[in-house]
Amino acid sequence: MRWQLHNLDAIPWLIDQSAEQFDALVTDPPYSSGGLHAGTRTADSANNKYLSSPEKYPEFSGENRDQFSYLQWSTLWMTHAFRVLRPGATALVFTDWRQLPVITSAFQAAGFTWRGVVTWDKTEASRPQKGRFRAQTEFVIWGSKGAWHSNEGPALPGVFRHSVTAGGPKLHTTGKPVPLMDDLMKACPEGTVLDPFAGSGSTGVAALRSGRFFVGCEREEAYFDIACERLSKSA
Repeated sequence: MRWQLHNLDAIPWLIDQSAEQFDALVTDPPYSSGGLHAGTRTADSANNKYLSSPEKYPEFSGENRDQFSYLQWSTLWMTHAFRVLRPGATALVFTDWRQLPVITSAFQAAGFTWRGVVTWDKTEASRPQKGRFRAQTEFVIWGSKGAWHSNEGPALPGVFRHSVTAGGPKLHTTGKPVPLMDDLMKACPEGTVLDPFAGSGSTGVAALRSGRFFVGCEREEAYFDIACERLSKSA
């Protein structure tokens, strides 16, 4: 079997894993973003932060941390992820503009070598704001565990342009399109891709499509079931 998915919380699951067994970390953790004030950060609904129709997708937790606790939590899970990656492993972690400074600090505190920021251009289909700049981008912090794995192959772009529904409809509130994940796989070594926050399984689908193996973790049962179905069809 080329994939495994575990219906568990990421941190205790990572703690239980043996060291140096995965070849890449590609993940989209909760951002704890989308709100400027305490009321919006502590709201029960994560979907209300991001969607005009919050009932469309199952809810997910982990969206109510303030900046300090989000930094501590991010450093913790990344430290455990660092331990289970092989030397030279690629690390790709999604974030948004609000959490970009926090996640880059946690990335380095966990031991990763930070090498840059990739921009995801979500196209003009993203939500407009009259009289303001469109919120059209999210970001991927990229780096490695130690030395970069290869100096061979084509130069990859630093900006990828895909609508949120490229390759099919979204299945998660903050789901990433599979064509975007296909592009990101080109920076990863051959072997096994790790995603501790698998969501609806887009990372895993792209990993399998690229001929790699996939191991992930997703604690929300509704999304775990969706991801398992997608991975089964992709294997």
